[in-house]
Amino acid sequence: MEVLTVIGFVLLVIGIILMGIEMVIPGFGIPGISGIISIVIGVLLAAKSLKEGLTIITVVVVILAIMMTVTIVFFHSGRVKSPISLEEALDAGPGYLNSSDLQYLVGKEGMSITVLRPTGKCDVDGVSFEVRSENGYIEKSKKIKIVKVQGNTLIVREC
Repeated sequence: MEVLTVIGFVLLVIGIILMGIEMVIPGFGIPGISGIISIVIGVLLAAKSLKEGLTIITVVVVILAIMMTVTIVFFHSGRVKSPISLEEALDAGPGYLNSSDLQYLVGKEGMSITVLRPTGKCDVDGVSFEVRSENGYIEKSKKIKIVKVQGNTLIVREC
């Protein structure tokens, strides 16, 4: 075998490996783009004719399709953990808040830290919160009262 043909097949193998990495750990596309470039250069170096080049491309596409199918089956079945999916629940234990956790603030008074147009920040009991004004514009340093919670948004009005 010629040296260029061997280099071509090595580049094909490297390209297939890089494409496999991109299938398992998607990211910025560096492995995928590098894999495509390696496969193209590998085909150009390994093929002696157009027919041989098309045969090599067909084999590579079939290999990549099989790899993609296996990857999807393994991630879908749960046998392998996906590196891009969230495994932990976002509950109140580790410090995440939901709307029911904010209900204790209804009726409390505080001070607007920023201008509310209609959203901004206010200080209630020394804690800064993102809030939305019930009736539009409220100046900075005005006394406010929390009147309700909508989702995770605190609704305030000027006292």
